[in-house]
Amino acid sequence: MTLRLSFLGGAGTVTGSKYLLENADHRLLIDCGLFQGFKELRLRNWVRFPVDPRRIDAVLLTHAHLDHTGYLPLLIKQGFEGPVFCSSATADLCKVLLPDSGYLQEKDAEFADRHQFSRHKPALPLYTLKDALSSLEQLRPVEFGQPLDLPGGGSAVLRRSGHILGAASIQLAWNGRTLVFSGDLGRYGDATMVDPVPIAHADYLVVESTYGNRRHDVTDPEDALAEVIGRTVGRGGTVIIPAFAVGRAQSLLYHLHRLKASRRLPDIPIFLDSPMAVDASRIFCRHAADHRLTERECRDACAVAHYVQSIDESKALMAKSMPKVIISASGMATGGRVLHHLKSYAPDGRNTILFAGFQAGGTRGASMVAGADSIKIHGQYVPVRAEVTNLEMLSAHADADEILRWLKGFKIPPRQTFITHGEASASDALRKRIEKELGWTCAMPDHGQQVDLA
Repeated sequence: MTLRLSFLGGAGTVTGSKYLLENADHRLLIDCGLFQGFKELRLRNWVRFPVDPRRIDAVLLTHAHLDHTGYLPLLIKQGFEGPVFCSSATADLCKVLLPDSGYLQEKDAEFADRHQFSRHKPALPLYTLKDALSSLEQLRPVEFGQPLDLPGGGSAVLRRSGHILGAASIQLAWNGRTLVFSGDLGRYGDATMVDPVPIAHADYLVVESTYGNRRHDVTDPEDALAEVIGRTVGRGGTVIIPAFAVGRAQSLLYHLHRLKASRRLPDIPIFLDSPMAVDASRIFCRHAADHRLTERECRDACAVAHYVQSIDESKALMAKSMPKVIISASGMATGGRVLHHLKSYAPDGRNTILFAGFQAGGTRGASMVAGADSIKIHGQYVPVRAEVTNLEMLSAHADADEILRWLKGFKIPPRQTFITHGEASASDALRKRIEKELGWTCAMPDHGQQVDLA
């Protein structure tokens, strides 16, 4: 019986992950991500889905980040009526991330209209807050390690992949084949997240390659944070940390708490200016089995920062001239409250913009890390005179060595390994290492490519 795998996102790029698995009668979608970064990628979000969403039986999510879940409200708006299976923590985080995404898209469209910098009249959001809230009704939490019956027969099992709270690799037994989708793999020995769980068998494997051409800096992240913050405070500046509200923000709070407790940080206030990150931090503490921290460590980490909830409070931060640390979403400076902080703090050379992980091509984060002297925010160019630093060792993604370590958990080589979710150079470097070190057969699929699985 023919089984076809289509790469509808996450091929040749680190965003928009969507993999459609179909036989003659049934269709499964693994991940349902939003394209981010370069404009040519973002425009794909506006193209109607290549398969009638009403003909998809179920969606399975690896984790909650928007590049894996953010298209879900639009898929449902276009007619998908089936269940969305994911881990319990992923379901809880989606209840924060997806409504926030819909709200921000509405607000960005309103802002574009008000300031007349959109080519479209009126500017429209991709989907609304109402669309996002409606999509949550189709979430179906499942337990790690417990087989889930799938439409058309067969089963799926979620295995912990580290990375962020609730993140999973998905092992499917369907149509007589075993397929594994790695999702985003986390780090080994991470301070907050569990190690990726090895998987022994797959006929076909789809593996991410975000850091497929790099090794992480082995510098202690707390040493690096202490040095950057101390240097900035010494010149009277403020540290702005664009951080993913889910995952990175909680890790940063943990490290900053430890630095404060050991008196390695100056006596300055720390602000978490992201209502979504505040909610995610509370969810983090509720899912103890998904991370390494004790209840006390969770409570202490969350208490290290002042939580900023209202827009007025956020604006007031910009009027405070004293040195401070502000953690605010989003992690690649693609949207959210951090944009207003960048407009205020980036032009001042005393300040530091501190990124904490991978910056996808086409994002403001990537531009600033590459040395851009100005960035465009809300239709205006903002000069960048602040120090810009990226502490990549804080990344939640496995590096090339760690991906190889996870792959070595397979007892028998897959018939075919598809390398996805990476920029071309990273995917190709990982392909060469897998072929050389493991002797596996690999392919780098193109966007939209369909493969018939023997």
